[in-house]
Amino acid sequence: MSGASSSAGDWSTRLEPSLPFHHHATAADDPRLGHFIERYGGDSSALQPGRPVLIGFPQDRGVGRNNGRTGAASAPHLIREHLYSLTAWDGENDLLLTDPAPLDLGDVHVEGALEETQDVLGAVVGAVLASGAIPVVLGGGHETAYGHFLGYVQAGRRVGVINIDAHLDVRPFTSGHGHSGSPFRQAIEHPSALLSGRHYVCLGAQPSAVGRPHWLYAREKGCVVRWCEEVRERLPEQFAQEHDRLAAAGCAVYVSLDADAVCAAEVPGVSAPNPLGLSGASVVACARAAGQSPAVASFDLVEVNPRFDRDGQSVRWAALAVWNFLVGVALRRLNASE
Repeated sequence: MSGASSSAGDWSTRLEPSLPFHHHATAADDPRLGHFIERYGGDSSALQPGRPVLIGFPQDRGVGRNNGRTGAASAPHLIREHLYSLTAWDGENDLLLTDPAPLDLGDVHVEGALEETQDVLGAVVGAVLASGAIPVVLGGGHETAYGHFLGYVQAGRRVGVINIDAHLDVRPFTSGHGHSGSPFRQAIEHPSALLSGRHYVCLGAQPSAVGRPHWLYAREKGCVVRWCEEVRERLPEQFAQEHDRLAAAGCAVYVSLDADAVCAAEVPGVSAPNPLGLSGASVVACARAAGQSPAVASFDLVEVNPRFDRDGQSVRWAALAVWNFLVGVALRRLNASE
């Protein structure tokens, strides 16, 4: 990392408030999550242990470098719009999501080189991790993941990654630069050695979308790759198995959901549509399980591309995935208090 500081005087100056939200009017007896969200106002004491903290990373230059379809940069705002229109209560568990309410830090300012913006994201995530709060990063392309990983470098924490994705994202650099297809290779090869290959897991990889050299790289590094057909009928079980392995190894677990892991019939608005992907419900179940686990230190959701969405279908799915992660965090708090 390029020496970005975790002090409030540095990282907070590189954030922009998230855009205003336009909630549909609801009755007084039907409040929505957006009525309770706290927006960051510069007081670092708001970063409380166990509190979910939303961070937008409206960046997709790495997708362009990877010859993908850009448009994911507009996703964080739209995901928030739908997330904040959902209830502040989980009826299934009779559980409020507002004790404490999630904190919205806003968006990383993404002017400048991609690498600079990834450094800034790393400084923000690192500060949140150091406080004991839980970063919830809304991408953006999957170049988000390398900036997210740099937060663990900032905090000096050994990490294990579970990436639910159609791709391994361990491609080499393009013209000397990282991109949306390279973040986990960059993380594994980072001089900090905080992510070893055996602590990187990809669930849902599509054989038709993974080049043999990238699979060989993953195999050489000891990464765990589970193909889509291996996990299609038992994704939550596979997720739990790999989560338990990483937690037992003493890793802080970082969970990354790439929307292109999901079948295009359910989530069409992505950079790389997946006709035979996983079910949206099974991926959302993993998001809830991630929130519930004390070993999971951070979470991100990437590669939603509103340019190619259909009636907001993909951003609505993404909002539900994040909402379920928040439900899991609330269950985590409840379990800890019992």
